[in-house]
Amino acid sequence: MSINADKPHLWKADTCASVDQFNRWFMKFAPEAYRRTRERTVEGVEAGLNISQGLSALTPGLLKSNPEILPMLRMSTCPPLARDRLVGLSGCGKNLVGCLEEGKLPPHMAPKALDAELKKITRILRLMLDGEIFPWLAEGRPPKRQERYRAATIVADRLCGSLADPIVRNAQEQRQLTLLRKYLEARGYRLQVPSSGQHLNQMTPGTFSFRFNVQAKSSGSEERMVKIPIDAVVQPKSAKPPHLPIFIEAKSAGDFTNVNKRRKEEATKMTQLKATYGQVVFVLFLCGYFDAAYLGYEAAEGIDWVWEHRPQDLDKLGI
Repeated sequence: MSINADKPHLWKADTCASVDQFNRWFMKFAPEAYRRTRERTVEGVEAGLNISQGLSALTPGLLKSNPEILPMLRMSTCPPLARDRLVGLSGCGKNLVGCLEEGKLPPHMAPKALDAELKKITRILRLMLDGEIFPWLAEGRPPKRQERYRAATIVADRLCGSLADPIVRNAQEQRQLTLLRKYLEARGYRLQVPSSGQHLNQMTPGTFSFRFNVQAKSSGSEERMVKIPIDAVVQPKSAKPPHLPIFIEAKSAGDFTNVNKRRKEEATKMTQLKATYGQVVFVLFLCGYFDAAYLGYEAAEGIDWVWEHRPQDLDKLGI
């Protein structure tokens, strides 16, 4: 049974209601989510300043021992450096920078080659450190406590500014999953993580799981299997195993442009799931800026959706 995909006469009104709901949430909760992240980020930057002796000991060895500080170092230059800009200026490998940003070293790079690449990175960073933020470097002295804290807050603001959208998106996604959990538990469902090796179609009726990695065929290869992250999988109470659960993807957006750039992501997941399991029930749980262009595209791909401002539509899935 179709839920909303076959009702284009309702799309405009639902979009308006969804935009209003997102904006109310954003005004009330997004600043707090940002502040919490900023506080944690300031602590992380201060730790980076401490282990680098106020950035006076910015060496390849420091970066090798503490690769997770690279984002903070990129935001400590004038101007702040994006990942790709650092790669271009230093001439180092893009994969290396990606690994460092994830807090790890590339597993297959020879030690001598790694040292050479880290030397390139630290040379650029030292050349471009923002002297206005770190005045003690030019004066050849340790930073005063207040100076170090002030510098940490500036760098943290730069980091959080570059991460503002993901911070808000993650907070909104968590809110959506919390709402889904309350909805399901009110109907007698239990949160349950499927045991390792258990086939998806053997999921216990009346249970659900969040952020579940589903094995599916790769888009480019029928032979290769990949893990597809699904926000929620729900096995209806009425299901008689073997029975595939319902797949639900929580989506929120604070502008129309971004969703239309990324609308193929859901279609790709749907294609991979169908190629692997045949007929599947895959729906979106939407809140925010989703216009007719986005909705029409998803409907054409056979994807339906439920609006967060009308969660009772989930009942039509047989939950």
